[in-house]
Amino acid sequence: METQKQNSKKRKQVFPYGNYRSYYGYRIDQGTDEDPRLKVLRKEWFEGKECLDIGCNNGIITIQIAQKFCCRSILGIDIDSDRVQDAYWNLRKSARLSSSGNKPEKASKLQDKDHPDDSGNRVTALSSVDTKEISKKHSSPEQIDLFTIVSFKRENFVQSQHPPGKNYDTILCLSVTKWIHLNWGDDGLITLFSEIWKLLRPGGIFVVEPQPWKSYESNRNVSETTAANYRTITIRPEQFQEILLDKIGFRTVEDITSGLTLSKTGFNRPILVFRK
Repeated sequence: METQKQNSKKRKQVFPYGNYRSYYGYRIDQGTDEDPRLKVLRKEWFEGKECLDIGCNNGIITIQIAQKFCCRSILGIDIDSDRVQDAYWNLRKSARLSSSGNKPEKASKLQDKDHPDDSGNRVTALSSVDTKEISKKHSSPEQIDLFTIVSFKRENFVQSQHPPGKNYDTILCLSVTKWIHLNWGDDGLITLFSEIWKLLRPGGIFVVEPQPWKSYESNRNVSETTAANYRTITIRPEQFQEILLDKIGFRTVEDITSGLTLSKTGFNRPILVFRK
């Protein structure tokens, strides 16, 4: 009976912000070394740059970008504190693998293996003192120190006050726009785009992966809020490009979708790169 109750609880668990646990486990094919989207991103957008990843989930792609493209810094933010804890767990694991000279595990398995369950036995983020000590212990001139490059924070981007003077060279928003749109409507979406534009330095890069409208239809009933907002939304994903260029103020756009391979069915979404 107890097992049946636990299974019932799992079935009822909903993720109104797209904050799925083990998201990359079903998005990325097993046997894939890295997220396929990394193959279409360019090093010059990240190398030596200050970067922001909005809706980072468990941080896997944030960490892989830091490793592959040598960011100066990259901050991953997510609305779900559990996903932020997962991200720090993945960061520590990636740092251990890097310091021991091992190759990272397959992208889809990086988080799932040996990870605490949802029973509350979660690993909390290391303090800055802890991370510095580990960094000193394992860093070498040939290796990047992930703990000085990658950080994570719980934040609701749309409803946060962003302090003046903090700016980024590159901002990513991958498969997040739908959830912001459904939870905060057209106004929330425009706020997202406007705040990103403000936070970018001149010439900065905005990488966005919008979900198609049919994906909204599939998820519209995850909460009363999303169901209500779905009925009032007037902006469709195919209008995002026009809005970002003509209303928000981005200068150029490039569609880099054609280079995508190995994406699972249902995840072959457009990836657009806007320059401020």
